[in-house]
Amino acid sequence: MTGTIDQTLRWWADKIPGNRAIVVGPDVTTYGEFEQWTARIALDLRARGLKPGDRVPIFAPNSMNWCAAALGIIRAGGTLVPLNYRYTQTEAESVAADCQPVMLYVGGDKADMLEGLGHRLLRLDEVAALRRGDPVSFTGDHDPDAITVIGYTSGSTARPKGVMLSHRTMLGYALEAVINYPEHQMGATAINVAPLYTSAGTIQLVEFLNLGMTDFVEADFNAERALHLLVEEKVQIFGGVPTFWERIAACPGFAEADLSHIKWAAAGGARVPLALLETWRKKGVILRQLYGLTEAGGNSSVMPAAEAIDHPEQCGRGGIFTKHRIVDEKGEDVPVGTPGEIVVRGPGVMVGYWNNPEATREAFFGDWLRSGDIGIMDEKGNMQLVDRLKDIIISGGLNIWPLDIEAVINEIDGIEEVAVIGAPDEKFGETPMAIVHASRSIRAEEIVAHCNARLANYKVPRYVVLSEAPLPRLATGKISKRDLKLIYRDAHQTLERVR
Repeated sequence: MTGTIDQTLRWWADKIPGNRAIVVGPDVTTYGEFEQWTARIALDLRARGLKPGDRVPIFAPNSMNWCAAALGIIRAGGTLVPLNYRYTQTEAESVAADCQPVMLYVGGDKADMLEGLGHRLLRLDEVAALRRGDPVSFTGDHDPDAITVIGYTSGSTARPKGVMLSHRTMLGYALEAVINYPEHQMGATAINVAPLYTSAGTIQLVEFLNLGMTDFVEADFNAERALHLLVEEKVQIFGGVPTFWERIAACPGFAEADLSHIKWAAAGGARVPLALLETWRKKGVILRQLYGLTEAGGNSSVMPAAEAIDHPEQCGRGGIFTKHRIVDEKGEDVPVGTPGEIVVRGPGVMVGYWNNPEATREAFFGDWLRSGDIGIMDEKGNMQLVDRLKDIIISGGLNIWPLDIEAVINEIDGIEEVAVIGAPDEKFGETPMAIVHASRSIRAEEIVAHCNARLANYKVPRYVVLSEAPLPRLATGKISKRDLKLIYRDAHQTLERVR
């Protein structure tokens, strides 16, 4: 793969100039307009002194200007750094100190937060002035291995690290998607509900543009608006974390909605409740489990539709180029059906971590990316996610997978959210603690009784926290276990043991 993202955008502007490229609410840009707009931004950035490889973060919420600035940075030869708009000033400054930007785009009501950062700030709204003007000719002469994006990980288990993706990896990821999922093709319509500053949001934006698709970018996630968009625009491609699918299914108009046009539906980022898959199947939509991570360049596996009905708990076996193995702590394959760490190899896998060679070395077994996730594989090679390696609870020498307990508790009527973490235990070392947010009055005894009927006794939570407030989430929509572990690290000292 020797192409660049600049080349694909110019290609589609020539082939389908009138096709919609991006839609944000009432704002629409075509491929012809978007190519010219981002070319002007690229020229403007170069006039401001941007050199190849310079890092340019964007600190702003979703908008059409965000999309244009992002592609303008890449076309200019810079490296896009999406900054989490939920960051505090301290967090944003920490990432900026790591990536050492030459300038930053800022927007939204938090734009002034970074005034004292010491870097050149550009107002994101100003790129709107470059949307129209005299035709320009711009060709980015880029190295295919140049870093296009540094996406900082969500930090669900540790301090965020900068994942480096290149033209080669991002194009390789997109082109494999066309082969693996023919629905991803020129003219297809897709919803991008994730914040653009997350890896999911950025990767989907670039993938859909690379493939000549129409990307409906939501300013923020609203379930009723997303359902309306799915129906009115007959959207064909939609992927997201389970909570997005759950909220759409809970909308008043869901039962009557015609969703027969959805050709590719997938959920990931957390284990998907089987009841949710069944809810969508009744609507004629085969919602499949996917598996992926930022370091793999996005989704590395999606369960084939033909097998998803019989095996809804599985997340597929990779693709034509992307492969997975299940290995032990030495990187050796484990027997079929045995839990081990998922490792990935494929065209979308990251170049490495920015400014962190030690972490990069630790992230690989040879050329196989270590995921930090535990899974099992069947005879066909289909995987099932078991849990995060760092979330395992070891109680009396026995491994306990929190996702198994969470799946059982989720069966209880009225449970909105649940997370299971480890709590210190004098006798066993660790023991499960369940943190639950429900839509009805519920007692800890009810939860324990339900678990007792379905789980081995050592897996049944000894502590249950009934939270009136929703559980904290990362920008990706996933429940933040890192935050929960901090909040409840001493809770076992005051909570009553429920068994």
